[in-house]
Amino acid sequence: MVLCSILRAGLPLHLGFLNFFDSAENGFVSAYRHHPNNDDFFDILVEYQAVPNLQDKTLLLIDPMLATGQSMVAVFNKLMEKGLPKEIHIAVIIAAPQGIAYLENHLPDHCHLWVATLDETLNAKNYIVPGLGDAGDLAYGNKL
Repeated sequence: MVLCSILRAGLPLHLGFLNFFDSAENGFVSAYRHHPNNDDFFDILVEYQAVPNLQDKTLLLIDPMLATGQSMVAVFNKLMEKGLPKEIHIAVIIAAPQGIAYLENHLPDHCHLWVATLDETLNAKNYIVPGLGDAGDLAYGNKL
């Protein structure tokens, strides 16, 4: 098994999953919303990855929130360069229906999504409402 977290918000969850999958390999990927025009439009940048070979392994992709689903799909596509896992599981705490629909339309059928709770909407900036705020900032403080 490979536990792979999206930095930095996924790190607290990663540590929790290691309590149960203590012999798993570990992977980390950065993904963030890039606003090139300083407006509400964004694309997703995936800039860093430290991931073992995924070929024929079970991949557990971890992130606390699934809003639009664009970050998860961008990370998934980048990870597939490291081999095709035999099983793919995505674990999130909070998801919006729009993000779930996006994954259903952009990921293979053999991906399994695990969601703890569903928040019903995204706001005008595509953030989950009520959500939990910036999970990375809540865990580690404001970005420098």
